Order: sequence, then structure tokens, then C-alpha cells
Amino acid sequence: MMEDSGEDMLRSRPNIVTTFFKRLGHTYQLMLDKSTPYTTGRWAFTIFLMLAFIIRILYAQGWYIVTYALAIYHLNLFLAFLTPKIDPALEEMEDEDGPELPTKQNEEFRPFIRRLPEFKFWYSATKATLIGFCCTFFELFNVPVFWPILVMYFITLFCITMKRQIKHMIRYRYLPFTWGKPKFQATQGKEDLGQK
Repeated sequence: MMEDSGEDMLRSRPNIVTTFFKRLGHTYQLMLDKSTPYTTGRWAFTIFLMLAFIIRILYAQGWYIVTYALAIYHLNLFLAFLTPKIDPALEEMEDEDGPELPTKQNEEFRPFIRRLPEFKFWYSATKATLIGFCCTFFELFNVPVFWPILVMYFITLFCITMKRQIKHMIRYRYLPFTWGKPKFQATQGKEDLGQK
């Protein structure tokens, strides 16, 4: 009986390596949680990282396929950021009555909910840029290509996708940004507080 309890104690005690990685994961998540309210700082870091990546590509004169793949991924993230979580085009095809964006002035206001929230957009873009930056240090990813064709193809792809996205936004009357939208304030509530 004593041997069994000793074996159970050994089995229940976590491994040092497991404990280290759990603690590292908790620390990493804590840093991410603390950085959440600092949107400007997070995006400044990501833009700095992208500029460092571009300087690395220009200095090394290679890894254009990595750059192209990173640009396509960033475009995909940006489109998911601009798209509503519940696509009105799909809602139109379904018969179910679910939440939809207002299309007339007198309809109830419904907030714009993104398919990809800002924090996940930032996090994915930062991770992808770091991975792309690391890939530039391995000759395996330096595939020789004629880079002007990739640039022209990306510009064409960007223009076509953004044109389609803007048409979608106009057709279903939604604006994914809060700048320029009217902000309503409760003036009665302020007057009541001032009188008391």
C-alpha cells in the first residue's frame, strides 16, 4: 500500500519541462492581456516590424515569394476585418429571421460586429510578419522569381478584391469604421444630474 501511494505521488507531480512551458504560456498570455487596451502602441510595434521586414528584403535582394505570401495573408486578414460577422448576402439567401444590418433610416440601430476583431487582426498580422522575418534567414525559402510579376499580380488582386468589398459595403449599407458616424449622447441624463 505504501508503494502505491508513492507511485501516485510521482505520477501526480508535473514534469519540470511541463511546468516550465505552462508558466511560459501563462506569462505570454498575461503580456497579451495587458497589451489589449494599448491599440496604438500595438499597431506601432507591428508597423515597425513590417518596416524592418521590408528593409531586410530590400537589403538581402531576395525572398520575394515569402514577401508575396505575407502580403496575400495580410490582405486576407484585412478583408476579414472589414467584413461583418453575419454576412448580409448570406442572410438574404436564407429564409430564417436573424439579426441583420439596418437598411433604412427608421430601422433599429445594430452595431457593426466584425468577422475578425481588431485584436485578432493585430495578433495574426504580427505573428505572420515575425514568421516571414524568420523565413528570410533560411536559403530554402529564397526561391528565384521575377519579382515585378508578383508585384503586378498583387496590385491587381488587391484592386479587384477591394472593389468587390466596397461594392458589398455600398449594396448592404454598412461602414466598418466608427469615424464620422454620429455619436448620440443622453442630454436629459446630464441635465437631471445637474439639477440634483
